[in-house]
Parts: sequence; structure tokens; C-alpha cells
Amino acid sequence: MSTVTEQHDTHGDEHADHGLTDLGYIKIAIFLAVITAVEVVFSYTQDQLGAAFLPGLLILMAVKFFMVLLYFMHLKFDSKLFSLMFYIGLVLAVGCYAVFLATLHFFQS
Repeated sequence: MSTVTEQHDTHGDEHADHGLTDLGYIKIAIFLAVITAVEVVFSYTQDQLGAAFLPGLLILMAVKFFMVLLYFMHLKFDSKLFSLMFYIGLVLAVGCYAVFLATLHFFQS
């Protein structure tokens, strides 16, 4: 029979490989800081970018969103059920927001 301490140690070993190392998180934080810097540059060069300004910002926003979601919220390493629940909630929230904007005639010219 194993004791509670032995069970706890075994449980801790199971999760030792869960996630990234500290260096991995620092690399991701630097990557997110670089993307933020690019977004700031975009905001100062909005006139030169023209029609590419908004799609560029949206792409950078999506990259940052998914990097934070996958690594800092640990969805990449957790059960797929948690990811599914998050994505369902995200789709519902975006859908509700789109319906709200449609009721305000936001999408009409």
C-alpha cells in the first residue's frame, strides 16, 4: 500500500512535463512584446498602410489572442474538453456581439 505522501509525489511527477519551461514562457512573452510593438508602429503609420491597417491589426490581435490562450491559459496542455468549452463560449460571445451590432445597423453603409 502506498502512503499519501507517495501518492502526492507520483501525482507531482505526472504533471512535471505539463506546460513549458520558464525559458519557454519568457520567449513567448518576448514574442508577444514584439507583436505589441508592431501594433504600435501600425497605429503611427496608419495613413501609409491604408487598407492594410485594419486587417493587419486584426491578424496580429488574433495571433496574440491564441498565443495567450494556448500557452498562458494552458489550453494547449489541458484536456480537449476544456478547449471545446472555451471555443463554444467564444463563438457564442462573438455571435451575440455580431447580432447586437446588427440590431444597431452597424454593418450597413
